Amino acid sequence: MQHLPTLRQLQFYEALCRTGSFSRAAEACFVSQSTLSSGIKELEATLDAVLVDRSAKGFALTPSGEEVRRRAEDLLADARELTVAASTAKPLLDGSYRFGLIPTIGPFLLPAAMPRMEGAFPELRAFLREDLTANLVELLRADQLDMAVLALPIEGDGLDCEVFAEDPFFLVCREDHPLAEREEIATEELLGEPLMLLEDGHCLRDHALSACRLPRPRDGSSFAATSLFTLVQMVRSGLGVTLLPKLAVGQGLADGLSVIPLKDPDGTSPSRSLGLAWRRSLRRREEAEALAPVLAAAVG
Repeated sequence: MQHLPTLRQLQFYEALCRTGSFSRAAEACFVSQSTLSSGIKELEATLDAVLVDRSAKGFALTPSGEEVRRRAEDLLADARELTVAASTAKPLLDGSYRFGLIPTIGPFLLPAAMPRMEGAFPELRAFLREDLTANLVELLRADQLDMAVLALPIEGDGLDCEVFAEDPFFLVCREDHPLAEREEIATEELLGEPLMLLEDGHCLRDHALSACRLPRPRDGSSFAATSLFTLVQMVRSGLGVTLLPKLAVGQGLADGLSVIPLKDPDGTSPSRSLGLAWRRSLRRREEAEALAPVLAAAVG
């Protein structure tokens, strides 16, 4: 009979891949470094494969190690879901939950969402992490998060999503800007404007351009900010105009500036979809369906 790796060995290995350090992985697993190292050597012996290049400076995985890392994450996530499925507890009602949020949603959604979540799920203990979409997606796949609030669509396999609201975009400019008095603006009128956006890596940049059917700015042709708060300050300084979602506008981010609705050529309002994303499983969908109306009410 072929020997199989144990879940404990896979836990050690997943922690090593995630932390990039034997000492940090041992600390994460609450074992000594020698115990963790021995467990990974036993895993390599069981699989008859070298997973970690110990001769490399620092830390490196072999090609076999990369493949085992991906499969180990899936196996451990399935094992955790099996434990949850067999439990009689209902996580949204009497357990802890790990939520991820992107920076262009979290600060504007949470003030209204948290009181509603506490009312709907009084025993829920929410642990929040704010990060960029790509990082949150990887954490979902590795089962380091239970669910994330993202702007959809997102790229990648292995995730399911539930849209809970649409978030229209508005043009934001100074009150002395030539467009400030307009009741609405067609998206094609933005082609000649000095449009300021978030830097690459923030999904709001791509979603705003796509929703408004605008081309990506050429390198060096526009300013780029790391947060919506910085972006608004750049507008206040007269450096140009920007696009903000209604969620941020509704929380007062654009106070003192002109906020003008946008219209596509077909008469619709360009928007991004707000949704919940999770590693594919039936149980998560049930939880998403319970959370979606609570978050939708917070968006208003």
